Amino acid sequence: MTNINWVLGSGSPRRKELLAGIGVDFVVRTKDTDEVYPLDLAPQAVPAYLAELKAKALLPDLAPTEVVICADTVVILDQEIIGKPLDKADALSMLTRLAGKTHEVVTGVFIGNNERQFVASDATLVTFGNLTAQEIEHYVDQYKPFDKAGSYGVQEWLGYVAVEKLVGSYTNVMGLPTHLVYQMVREWMAK
Repeated sequence: MTNINWVLGSGSPRRKELLAGIGVDFVVRTKDTDEVYPLDLAPQAVPAYLAELKAKALLPDLAPTEVVICADTVVILDQEIIGKPLDKADALSMLTRLAGKTHEVVTGVFIGNNERQFVASDATLVTFGNLTAQEIEHYVDQYKPFDKAGSYGVQEWLGYVAVEKLVGSYTNVMGLPTHLVYQMVREWMAK
């Protein structure tokens, strides 16, 4: 992956780990961006919109050899976006709603610079088994999932004990669909 300097537009430790895992060398650069989207946008379209929004905030500062990769992940239950929790009570409420149900995790990915841009999304269906209030409280107290969409990390305790079925990409649920990103990077390099 020569002649390109990749920039990950995310401070997420999971995204850093996943991008490094597919062999992309990168630097991290972020810019505070208000994650606001049109209310009439379908929930499944929101992550791609937000990934592009975050990337476009970084585009003016890119060097000619730099290409930015940005992503955004949302949890959708009954066509409603379940975002990051505001506090412990909100996290408990979200996980109580997700328990015993199937929800959708969608990640939007943007790869581009000022000349060329690719945007794509990936979706995964996740089914949680039933959880007791004590199990949910234990998870929130121990893992403090306040920076995670839907109040959980699939790679943590809750993912080990609650996920009964997963249809789609596991790394997508972690926050970066590595198979998709790899294909996008490969396509970028081919042109």
